[in-house]
Amino acid sequence: MLAATTAMVIAMGVGRFAYTPILPLMHGQTDLDAQGAAALATANYLGYLVGAVAAIFVTTLATRTVVLRTTALLLVASLALMPVSESVPLWWILRFVAGVMSAIIFVYAVRVAHQELSGTRNGPGWVFGGVGVGIALSGICVLSLGSTGSWITAWLMMAVLAAVGTVIAWWLPGGRTPKAALADATDVSDVDEARAGKKTVAVVQDDSFPVDRRRRFVWLCLSYFLEGVGYIVAGTFIVAALSTPALPSWLGSGAWILVGLAIFPSCVFWNWMSKKVARPWLLVTALSIQTVGVALPALSAAPAAALLAAVLFGGTFVGIASMSLAEGAALIGARAAAILTALYGVGQVLGPIVVTPLLSTGPDTYARALEVGAMVVAVGALCAVPVGRAVRRRSAAER
Repeated sequence: MLAATTAMVIAMGVGRFAYTPILPLMHGQTDLDAQGAAALATANYLGYLVGAVAAIFVTTLATRTVVLRTTALLLVASLALMPVSESVPLWWILRFVAGVMSAIIFVYAVRVAHQELSGTRNGPGWVFGGVGVGIALSGICVLSLGSTGSWITAWLMMAVLAAVGTVIAWWLPGGRTPKAALADATDVSDVDEARAGKKTVAVVQDDSFPVDRRRRFVWLCLSYFLEGVGYIVAGTFIVAALSTPALPSWLGSGAWILVGLAIFPSCVFWNWMSKKVARPWLLVTALSIQTVGVALPALSAAPAAALLAAVLFGGTFVGIASMSLAEGAALIGARAAAILTALYGVGQVLGPIVVTPLLSTGPDTYARALEVGAMVVAVGALCAVPVGRAVRRRSAAER
């Protein structure tokens, strides 16, 4: 569990999101402007999409220890090379490489979590919590540098952090995901057991609601795509939005640390809640809460509002991902993961591109971008409502 959680730390918390707390330093100490910042974010998310698709369809990428070790070392190198030059094209390449490596490590760690830890109490949930640990650690590193810290030092600290994590994750097991079991699993609890290699589930044919299931899945896909577009705007720019002369210098990194701390227990919390409340309605609730979290920094300059936004944002975005994937698996089976992951990845690539025309100079550079991100997440919540309404109709029919 420690090794798998650490792999998630270096893949997502550091390799993927370390750019967020470092961005204000790069703004102040290099020639990187808001549009360039959005382009670098897009490069990373495009790399993540490529890596995720490759890991889904080339199964050896997520099952061989040599792949894990190689990608981890390449991730460390991509972080360490960021300070070598102030060339934006070079940074673009390095962030793209980091995105590819992060995705492969992420898929590998998810496989281990489900295959090796499903029998433990909340094992997969704690592994996903590694995203939050990595985010919190990256925020702590940047905060420790202070407002006068160097962006060069910050990137080198991230490389060291990833290198230490690589040592811990080095011995994660390889293996093969049982495809047959995954293909036959239709309920999320069955999916977890199938991934663990414990169960092969017969396909449940529901002739009464075949069209309904497909329609619900389409709404879920649209909701998850919009979540990818909206959440990534905050995930990329929230620290920069809070790093203005009018606000305390610690607020940006402090809020990012809170995002990470909120993520860590949230994975287990949403999983626990999904056993008590219908998952589609829980998903609508989480998306609505996240809408408030993304919008708050744009609507209020108060430090308390920024810290509350960090908790609301961090406490929902990983839970939304896990619940969406689980609901997709319950609707159409294991193939939902590949479809939803691809749509989510495309949404993340588009997010920075969509808000680039809104980025300006001055203290409110990112405020309008966060407003748009919040509106997109709100529409995603509305798109999840038909999934819940279908559940209610079906429950009434069964009664």
